Amino acid sequence: MIELMIDRKNGSVWDLGQIVTDITWKTSRQAKPASLDINYVNDGLAQSKAFEVENGDIVRFRKDNKDLFYGYVFSKEWGMDAQVKVMAYDQLRYLSSNDTYRFTNAKVEDIIRKIAKDFNLKTGTLADTGHTIPAMLEADKKLIDIICKALDSTLIATKQYYMFYDRYGELTLTNINDMLLMLAVGEDSLMTDFSYKKSIDNETYNRIKVVRDNKQTGKRDVYLYQHGQNIAQWGLLQLYEVADENMNPAQLKQLAQNLLELKNREQQTLSIEAIGDLRVRAGNTIYVNLPEEGLKPYLIDECTHKFSDGTHTMSLNMKVV
Repeated sequence: MIELMIDRKNGSVWDLGQIVTDITWKTSRQAKPASLDINYVNDGLAQSKAFEVENGDIVRFRKDNKDLFYGYVFSKEWGMDAQVKVMAYDQLRYLSSNDTYRFTNAKVEDIIRKIAKDFNLKTGTLADTGHTIPAMLEADKKLIDIICKALDSTLIATKQYYMFYDRYGELTLTNINDMLLMLAVGEDSLMTDFSYKKSIDNETYNRIKVVRDNKQTGKRDVYLYQHGQNIAQWGLLQLYEVADENMNPAQLKQLAQNLLELKNREQQTLSIEAIGDLRVRAGNTIYVNLPEEGLKPYLIDECTHKFSDGTHTMSLNMKVV
C-alpha cells in the first residue's frame, strides 16, 4: 500500500495516495540528492478545493509500511490538462550551496556534523571512519564537494568506501560493507534485461605520480609507482597528484601505493532492469548472476524505482566491488 503525504507546514497534511498516477524514486551513490517524481490528476471529484502543493512542502513516501523518502518540494509543473508533476529532493539538495571552510585534524564525520549544524540539517548515525584529515581549506566551494573531498581522502587512506546519504530525513554515513543486501538477481530472479561494460576510458590509471614541494631542499619530491603489465596492455595512463606539503615520505609512499591499487583496474559497470524490491537503494551491494560471469557482488551506484499502473520496476546501475 502506497502512503504519499504532503505536509504544508501549516497544520495541513494531504494524502495523495489515491490520486497519484506515477511515482519515480531515485537514489544515487555519487553525492546526489535522492529525488521523488510525482504525477497526479488535479481534477478528482472528491478532491478538496483547499488542496494545494507549494515549493518547500514536506513529502513523505512509504510503501508496505517501509520508510522510503523524506524530502521537500522543489518544483511543480502543470499545463492545460489536469496532470500535475511535482519534484522533491531530500536534504542533500541543500548541500549545493557554496561556502568557505577550514578544518584541522578532523574526520569526515566531524566535517558533516559541522556543515549540517551551520545549515540547519538533521543528522542521524554517522560512522566512525577512524581517519583524521590533517588539514583542509576549501574556499567558495559547494558544501557537498567539501564533504566528497573528505570522503575521497578517507578512501585513499583507508581503502574503505563510505556511503553518505539521507536516510528518511537524517544525514547518514555508513561503511559500504555494512550495506550488503542478501539478494541475488539474475535471469531466474527478478532481472528482465541487462547491459555489461568494461572500460579504461575513465578513472583508470596504471602510473601514479605523487609530488610534494619540499621547502627544506627547495626542490619537488616525486613518488612514482606503476604497473608494467597493464602499461604494456593499455598504454601509459598517468594520474598526477599534488600532495599536502606537510605529509612525510612514508605517508607519500603509502598515498601513491593506495592510489595505484584503487585506480589500476578496468571500470566494470552493469545496468539491470528488474522487478522492483523495496529493500534496494544506491549504496547497497547485491549479488547478480550473469551468463559467462557467474554470481558476483556488485555495488549499486544508482537505483531508480518506478511505480505505475500497479506495477513496480527498478533500474540499477552498478559497478564491480
